[in-house]
Amino acid sequence: MSMDFNLYMDQILTQGRGEMEASGYEQLQTPEQVEEAFKRPGTTLVAVNSVCGCAGGIMRPAAAHAVHYDKRPDHLVTVFAGQDKEATAQARMHFGEDHLPSSPSFALLKDGKLVAEIGRHEIEGHDPMSVVANLQSQFEEFCEEV
Repeated sequence: MSMDFNLYMDQILTQGRGEMEASGYEQLQTPEQVEEAFKRPGTTLVAVNSVCGCAGGIMRPAAAHAVHYDKRPDHLVTVFAGQDKEATAQARMHFGEDHLPSSPSFALLKDGKLVAEIGRHEIEGHDPMSVVANLQSQFEEFCEEV
């Protein structure tokens, strides 16, 4: 039996992108889109998507459920690590010198400045609801009530 790897990966990518868009996240696929999005006033949650199992099983469900909260970011955006490499690199430049690239991950920006982040080590091996609780505690601290 032969398997077309590119077809398989395309299905995974389409599903991963679709899940984020269905949850209200805007896809940022170019450095220019990242720059425009990060200039917006207010709070922006950046979800760094990936093809790994913890993205599909933990991060994306957490991203979808966390935003159903009294306080939430003004803007929801996502970059896809390993796929939209230049956009992801541009986003990570805004996370600061001490930021260790990880995917999947979340970064919360306020007026374009990093105020909180959740790295892969806080996602992988955790259940989605604990990641939701972590995100919502950041929303509580940095976001306005909707």
